[in-house]
Order: sequence, then structure tokens, then C-alpha cells
Amino acid sequence: MTSSFGFWDYFIFVAYAFLILGVGLWVSRDKKGHQKNAEDYFLASKSLPWWAIGASLIAANISAEQFIGMSGSGFAVGLAIASYEWMAAITLLIVGKFFLPIFIDKGLYTIPEFVEQRYSTTLKTILAVFWIALYVFVNLASVLYLGSLALETIMGIPMVYGVIGLSLFAAAYSLYGGLSAVAWTDVIQVIFLVFGGLITSYLALNTVSDGQGVLEGLKVVYESVPEKFVMILDKSNPEYANLPGLGVLVGGLWVANLYYWGFNQYIIQRTLAAKSLRESQKGIILAAFLKIIIPVIVVVPGIAAYVMVNDAEILNRLGDAGLQNLPTLEQADKAYPWLLQFLPTGLKGVAFAALTAAVVSSLASMLNSTSTIFTMDIYKQYINKNATDKKTVNVGRISAAVALGIACVMAPLLGGIDQAFQFIQEWTGLVSPGILAVFMLGLFWKKTTNRAAIVGALVSIPIAFYFKVAPSGWSDSAIFADVPFLDQMGYTTLLTMLVIVLVSLNQNKGKDDPKGIPLTKGLFNTSAKFNIGAFAAMIIIATIYALFWN
Repeated sequence: MTSSFGFWDYFIFVAYAFLILGVGLWVSRDKKGHQKNAEDYFLASKSLPWWAIGASLIAANISAEQFIGMSGSGFAVGLAIASYEWMAAITLLIVGKFFLPIFIDKGLYTIPEFVEQRYSTTLKTILAVFWIALYVFVNLASVLYLGSLALETIMGIPMVYGVIGLSLFAAAYSLYGGLSAVAWTDVIQVIFLVFGGLITSYLALNTVSDGQGVLEGLKVVYESVPEKFVMILDKSNPEYANLPGLGVLVGGLWVANLYYWGFNQYIIQRTLAAKSLRESQKGIILAAFLKIIIPVIVVVPGIAAYVMVNDAEILNRLGDAGLQNLPTLEQADKAYPWLLQFLPTGLKGVAFAALTAAVVSSLASMLNSTSTIFTMDIYKQYINKNATDKKTVNVGRISAAVALGIACVMAPLLGGIDQAFQFIQEWTGLVSPGILAVFMLGLFWKKTTNRAAIVGALVSIPIAFYFKVAPSGWSDSAIFADVPFLDQMGYTTLLTMLVIVLVSLNQNKGKDDPKGIPLTKGLFNTSAKFNIGAFAAMIIIATIYALFWN
């Protein structure tokens, strides 16, 4: 299925592309007489204001995973998948209050750098290598795959060309300009992302209601499929294995969110580039409120698409266009691209620009963070400790280009995956529990030792696999436990923390570790504006869950 693009669609999209490239290259320029150094390239000279931080956090986070993958999960599962977004808003508040004061106080460039200061160079290197592999083989590859899938579905562009095109677009400004180019273009990307997403949601709901407006469309969708608006699934739901009831609120989803928002380099890096801690925390509040509205942009269209393809009356009203290549539950990730064909000329260009903005901004962020970790934690540690600023920046650019090349090769190999958002969460969940355990105890328990952290990180993998193999056919075995993957993540985290605690107590005999972080009085104090914003966000989220509990 391809959508017919008119002149204004192409004009809007090309204008968007030139705007992003122009702004990215303009903010990347070197000031007269100043050689770009590591802080300029990797931390945007530590000059980002709160609104740029908040926008950049969302632009880095919202990618094809959400637009394509989460809409696909909305099509297959319903509103319950929005827990990833709404609980992320609460997680952001936790990160802003309890994690950032420590990270910014230590003047970090990278998350592995914190590991070195708290534990050892050995553990830092282990985690740095892991993160580089994860970003290249999972994150970059999956974003490229889903983005090119959208191009193929909407415009008929072969996947290989889509992968190459998206890669070159992201590389054109991010490799040269570093985090500064990424963060400032993200402000523009978020405008396109939110506006374009809202247009798609509006028109999908308006189409469902036969032109009677959004509220009537929501009413029609809710009355047609009330089961799609249940936030807490019971065991009878076929998607329970992906979103296991109350386990979503009290279990492994906290692991996924705390790991992602608190210890993920390409997310946390823009908060480390803030003018100050207070500025960074204000950016966190903005990002939290933006997360609350994201399900309206990425989940609701998926539910609307489900109603459209399963309602004969609506299909008849849509005519031939609505009868072409209808997505099925087995093709859930085609739901969002399928919807775009119903947008009028001009708005298709805006929606397509929004989708491209989501893909390109995430690619640029991941590339910058991959190069930051490689350059600061591998190259300067083991290859050239005395590298000049010019050499350091150039190595960052080269390493990003190499990472992008590998991801381009990997991306087409991901074809055939249904509900890619769930796939990414599930496989990242094999390693995130161990890392979260290492960081949480390292931050807040002064007795945690380096040896215990290394043992815990290594042991967490077989623990995770112990739970993971059951759905593959071992569930009848007395040895393996068959539990949903979010529960797997929760259990793995708790068991890993237990291992770390036992090893630490055995090694230090109950004494504090010399590298333990002193949690001084007032360290976690936040401003009145942060507190008011955090309280308001939590009230909104609590109200949503109360309305759509079951």
C-alpha cells in the first residue's frame, strides 16, 4: 500500500528537512578562534536551557518504536500499552529528584564514568562495551528498521533505500555538530512530532465518527471496543503475558523505566548538559507533562485503526481506499502507516514529517551517545589517554559513523517482527535488571562493593535467561518458571540485588565501602516549582488510571 503524495506534501516535507539540516549545521559552527572541545561536542558546552532539555528528552525518546511500534500495540492490545508512557512520567520525576543531583554534582560525561567513580574501571569497561553493543545492534537497528518500514508502507520506498536515507539525514548534522546540534534541532523536531501526531489522531477519530469530530469519534471507538480501554489486564486477556495486570504498576515496568530514564546514556546525556541542576529539573518537569499526552498521539490512532478495519459500515464509507491492505492483528505495526493514507494533501506531509522527525531525532541522539561512550570510556581510557580535543572530537565522529554503518546492515534483518515495541522491551529486559540493581545499590547503599557489583551484573544474565526460556517451550518443566516478561524483570532485579547485598556484606563485614556516596542533608531538596509540577503530574496520572482501571 502506498499513499498518494501531492505537491504540498512534498513541499512541506522538503521544507522540514532543510529546516532541520540548516539549524543543525548553524548551531554546529565553530565560533571564531575557538576549537570545539569534548565538552562542546558531547555536552553542548553545558549550556542547555530547561525547555531545550525537556524537548530533547522527548525527541530522543519518541521514535519509530512509539509511532509505529506502540501504535501497533494499541491496535493489538489497547490503551493498556500507554502504561509505558504514563509511568515514565512518574519515573522522570524520580530521576529529577533523586538521581540528577548526584550525577550533576560529579560532573559526568557518561553513565559508565559514574560506574568508574563508584566502583572500578573494570566494571565501567564491561558496561561501556555492553551499552555500545546494545545501542548499535538493538536500538539503532530497530529504529532504522521501523522507520524504513513506514517509508516502505506509506510511499513504496524499498527498505534498503529507506535505511540509507534516514541514516544520511541523521548523520548530516549530528556527526558534525554533536549534542548541541542534536538538542537544538530536537526542539523543532518535537513541534513537528506533537503537531503531526495530533493531526493524525484528530483525523482518525473524525473519520470514525463520519465527520462529527474528535469527541464523537472517541465515543464511537470506546463503545465499539470498550475492552481496548482497560488499563489493568486480567489473566484471561490474550495480551496478559505482555502487560501482566497489577504487575505493570508494582513490578517490572519500574525496572524498564528506571533503567531507561535514569541510566541510559542517550537519555540522561541531555540533562548532564544543563546550565545547572535546577535548569535540568525544570526540563524534567516539561518532559513529564509531554509524556502524559504522548498516548493521545501514538496509542489512540492504533485503537482507532482497529475499529476502522473491523467495522464493515466504516469500511464501506471509506470506499476503496479503506479496503486496501488492511492491517490485521498479525500485522499490527502497519496500523499507523495505514492511517496516513486517509490524510488530505498537505497534512500528509506534516504527519510524515512528524514520523521522520521521531526517527531522525532518536537516531541522532543514539549516535551521539554511542560515540560519547566509545570516545570517553574506551578510546581515551585504553587507546590514547593524551588525545587532544581535536582528536577526541574527530574520533567521536568516526565512531558514530561506524556504528551507523553496522546498524544499517542489521536493520533489514529485523523484518518479520510483530509488535516491535514489545520485542525491544522484552530483549532489553534481559540485561536492564542487572544494571539497575548495580546502579540503585551503588547510589543509595554505601556498603555496596565493586566485587559484588561485578558478580551481580554477571549473575543477572543467567537469572534472566532462567525466566526467559519458559515461554519458548519449557514451561512444563519443573525447572523453569513461566512468567510474563515484565514480572521476569522484577524478579531478576530483586534476586540480583540480593546477590549484591550478600556478597557486599560478606566482603566488607557490614562496613561502608570507601567509594560509597555520602547522601548529605539537602542533597535531594527541590524547588517549589518542581514540587508543584510533580504533584500535578501525579494527580493527572492517578485520575487516568482511576477512570480506565478495568
